[in-house]
Amino acid sequence: MTLKFFVNLLVMAGITYLLRAVPLVMIKHQIKNRFIRSFLYYVPYAVLGAMTFPAIFYSTDYLASAIVGTVVACILAYFGKSLLTVSVFSCVAVFITELIILLF
Repeated sequence: MTLKFFVNLLVMAGITYLLRAVPLVMIKHQIKNRFIRSFLYYVPYAVLGAMTFPAIFYSTDYLASAIVGTVVACILAYFGKSLLTVSVFSCVAVFITELIILLF
């Protein structure tokens, strides 16, 4: 069992290293293509959103409270509030929504 674990760990570490090292070795000059630069600029945000957004709806006890928290967060973010403000107010909205659901 431990040998299998260490083999898996070694394979994962190697793949992770290769995914980071190969682009550095292959691309030696600055990328000038506007499309590729734009694509590479937005990839981290797209991946973060794709990983985070579905988890929002499964992180609370009720789907309704998750939706309320998401709506509050989106509205505050749209108006340019800070990350701390958005986080606190969306958590408070989820808490209040779950209290209301439990009372009724």
